[in-house]
Amino acid sequence: MGLGSYQPENVVSNHDLAARMDTSDEWIRERVGIVNRRVADKDELLVDMAVTAGSKAIADAGLTPSDIGAVIVATCTMPTPIPNAAAQVADRIGVKEAPAFDLNAACAGFCYALGVASDMVRAGTAKHVLVIGAEKLSDWVDPDDRSTAIIFADAAGAAVVGPSDEAHIGPVAWGSRGDLVEAITIKDRVSFVHQEGQSVFRWATTQIAPVALRAVELAGIEPSEVDVFVPHQANLRIVEAVAKRLHAKGARQDMVIARDIVESGNTSSASIPMALDHMRAAGEISSGDVVLLVGFGAGLSYAGQVVRCP
Repeated sequence: MGLGSYQPENVVSNHDLAARMDTSDEWIRERVGIVNRRVADKDELLVDMAVTAGSKAIADAGLTPSDIGAVIVATCTMPTPIPNAAAQVADRIGVKEAPAFDLNAACAGFCYALGVASDMVRAGTAKHVLVIGAEKLSDWVDPDDRSTAIIFADAAGAAVVGPSDEAHIGPVAWGSRGDLVEAITIKDRVSFVHQEGQSVFRWATTQIAPVALRAVELAGIEPSEVDVFVPHQANLRIVEAVAKRLHAKGARQDMVIARDIVESGNTSSASIPMALDHMRAAGEISSGDVVLLVGFGAGLSYAGQVVRCP
């Protein structure tokens, strides 16, 4: 019913990174396709970003906080496991005494949470659900590790899910590969995120297109009916490789493809809703467009669904 997003003001360019580590603008662009990313200040919390994005989504949906019956925050980067982010976000937004919980499926988190919210509304558990993907990855990234510091960034994106006479959120196609958990890890409280980049790249470029196609099938449509493709903004090469596989399976050549990663970096669970919000604001997509979402990341977890753009 509505979208919202937030990014910190601090822009970190490839040239900024090249000044502090052994890398270059050309190397980063070729490897991951990123030009700029946003990083929050030390005193700007994950909850702060989630509150802003969530408030915008509620307003965009034409609702007030009192209309929200549940809050889900998809995140994997809270500084502490207790208290959760969702209860704090709900209270600060003004959603008083509603059920509020965090969901951790890493970069697939928003699609997981969207599936849960859709089922909650269908079951009558809540009339309107606020779904937020929020990450402060800078808290968990070694600023001197070239393999991760060039990729990850901070942001929040949100959506409001509510009742409709017609299905605007399709069934979720999801799963996990627990045998591959070592590909992306944070070992303990004092460790930074570690990623086996080549392994993740191979997995994503070969295994995510079938998930996307399964979501299309579950929605009861053909690949040619998809107007917009918004995958998790992990790496521009991955985005384009998956899109190429979808084109080979019947997706239109003029299908709009999200490339928000170029200016936003990899923001994990925030990347999909934020990309949607940015694309709609830029006029690249319109209300009612058929949008294919697919998230994938640590776990290794994956999820996708077809939705109509608010």
